[in-house]
Amino acid sequence: MFINLKNVWRSYSNEGEAPVHALQDATFGIEKGAFVAITGESGCGKSTLLHLLGALDMPTSGEIHVGDKALHTMSEADRTRYRREDVGIVFQFFNLLPTLTVLENVALPLQLQGKSLAEATSSSERAMELTGIAHRSTHFPHQLSGGEMQRTAIARALVHSPALLLADEPTGNLDRKNAANILDLLKDLHARQVATLIVVTHSDEVAAAAGSIHNMS
Repeated sequence: MFINLKNVWRSYSNEGEAPVHALQDATFGIEKGAFVAITGESGCGKSTLLHLLGALDMPTSGEIHVGDKALHTMSEADRTRYRREDVGIVFQFFNLLPTLTVLENVALPLQLQGKSLAEATSSSERAMELTGIAHRSTHFPHQLSGGEMQRTAIARALVHSPALLLADEPTGNLDRKNAANILDLLKDLHARQVATLIVVTHSDEVAAAAGSIHNMS
């Protein structure tokens, strides 16, 4: 298995109060190259799980392995390196920097890695071509449609060729047409074997497009 979770919990507590369990005893595996939809009711821990797989958060207990990385034992420096090199994350609300162009937003992860401007630009142009946003490379986020912003966010998540791509409700903030276009893009990326793809979604259409569904109750 490429991803293995064993008895993973994420709990929050305040002094004098009973702990709140955002994720409870998650145990499952995902094969390399899979397209998996994570589904379930609001509050069941879907986004928490995605944050743990992206090393944006640490489990309270349990083990998380992604490839040869043990995320549950990582230092903060190792988690930062993992996010920069091994994983790409796409958020529902895009999280683009408004003062940067499409090209500059996409290139940002490579610049944080210390890549040269020429190398960052070349890789960004390839990622933008792959996601169909190259024709908007000099535009700023406020000049883009919702679908174009999400294509930019996906290009940014892919620009450093991560082994794992995580998407949190990638169509949730889009109208029906743009949502369908982004779903087609995700299916195309999976068909090209760009990365192992895990998508948190409430959308039946997105879940149906995945190779498998993991329902969290």
